[in-house]
Amino acid sequence: MKQAYAVIPARYASTRFPAKALAEIGGKPLFWHVYMRAKQADIFEDVWLATDDERIEKKAGALHVPFVHTKKEHQSGTDRVREAVNILNLPADAVIANIQGDEPFVRKEMFEKLLEPFQAANCDCSTIGVVLDEEKDKERIVSPNQVKIALAQNGEALYFSRSPIPFARDAVRMAPSVGHVGVYAFKRVILEKMAEFPPSPLELTEKLEQLRLLENGIRMQVRLISEAPHGVDTPEDLQAALQYYREHPEFWVQE
Repeated sequence: MKQAYAVIPARYASTRFPAKALAEIGGKPLFWHVYMRAKQADIFEDVWLATDDERIEKKAGALHVPFVHTKKEHQSGTDRVREAVNILNLPADAVIANIQGDEPFVRKEMFEKLLEPFQAANCDCSTIGVVLDEEKDKERIVSPNQVKIALAQNGEALYFSRSPIPFARDAVRMAPSVGHVGVYAFKRVILEKMAEFPPSPLELTEKLEQLRLLENGIRMQVRLISEAPHGVDTPEDLQAALQYYREHPEFWVQE
């Protein structure tokens, strides 16, 4: 497999949770936990933070997290990652992982699954999913904050939606509900091509950037993991993440 690098996009002006990137768990900002987990996984050649805000940069510098300053105007995290990749001048044949800065409990298993499809030469991009339990995860299945994936038999993504998909018309569900976990990996050439496409109708409707790829005929491989991490989209999510952190010392990152 080609060399893999990771970029963590983190902006200050989050719509649902302003200043989310600087919210703390265990006395450290969310992006620090993501960076440390990606770095200590020993899978990527290197890992950087990509941000547009001096407050985040100041905190990153104090914590020795390498960062790249990017424009404020980006409409998606992937666009920010692409700018960072160009600034860093990473190899043209590299695999680039986009790891969201609000996933403080990402695990090595996730990174391994994310990069696994690139062992095949025809893989353009990949992401991660987790099977949701119809009873235990009922609230997540109907929540627009939990993106769902419809999968093909070969593991490719057919569609992503904030709505529950597939819709079970009958009482017996024949296909599982699969939740999306917000990490991606791209061949660098695909990352560049994505930026050439204008925002697509489905992307603008669902507010999901990955639909731009599917609408333009680029296939995305999905690998399933055993348990979804506790992402942070809202202040309520942060409280749940803090509770999870207190109850699971095995997730405490050592510097």
